[in-house]
Amino acid sequence: MNRKELDPGKSPGAAFGQRLRTLRDERGWTQDELGEQMGYSGTHISAVETGRRPPTPRFSRSADKALGTGDRLERQERAVRHTALLEGFPDFVAQEVRATEIRLFELGIVPGLLQTPEYAAAITTGAVRRGAITEHQATERLSTLADRQASLERTPAPMLYAVLDESCIRRTVGGPQVMAAQLDRLAAFAELPSTVLQVASYDLGERRAFDLPVTLLTLPDRSHVAYAESALQGRLERDTRFVQPMLTAYHQLQAEALSQAASVAMIEQLRKGTP
Repeated sequence: MNRKELDPGKSPGAAFGQRLRTLRDERGWTQDELGEQMGYSGTHISAVETGRRPPTPRFSRSADKALGTGDRLERQERAVRHTALLEGFPDFVAQEVRATEIRLFELGIVPGLLQTPEYAAAITTGAVRRGAITEHQATERLSTLADRQASLERTPAPMLYAVLDESCIRRTVGGPQVMAAQLDRLAAFAELPSTVLQVASYDLGERRAFDLPVTLLTLPDRSHVAYAESALQGRLERDTRFVQPMLTAYHQLQAEALSQAASVAMIEQLRKGTP
């Protein structure tokens, strides 16, 4: 049987998974046997052990009860929750690196996959100054983003569609020099053979299909998943009853947004300081 090697130093979630596997192995239980004790499937146990799914408070309490470990796992789960990554985000990233097509819509800031290092650092520095995250969490967030960006260089490269609300390119982040370099990055991104960049201009008004950021992934088997975030958590949606209408809305948004040529022209005007 093939067992995935775990790296507990990779993240708090990976450390939790390693601890769970070690405790399970010490008792000689399979994932299905532990799952039966906890009220979860063996597949769920596997996903937590390998870091593909973060533990929840309920999961960690059930594990402590089944394994007789007091509140050790519950306390460790709190450390996982207190990282800079939202609940649900690691599960999304695991699918993003497999996707053959990625569709993004963003408001207010440039999407992470398209950010320069300086722009991304300015965003996280702002979060640290507000007390929203710690310096350690900022470093974790930037490291995760760098890994996600690097994954786009795989062969074959995923097709990446990005629709940016006009606010993304007009809101200055990190000062004029950082913003100028970010606009240059967007213009260069639009030149790539596996990308499409569009701006949803302000005058789109009520015809804009989304009021919140959204990411849609097409997986190798041509199935689709959707990811969206609130201030407190992220959610990966696999149910086609919910994903298909979002995919339709995205196509409608692309039809209403500026063409790539017009979008790049707007970006270049801003880069030159022309309103």
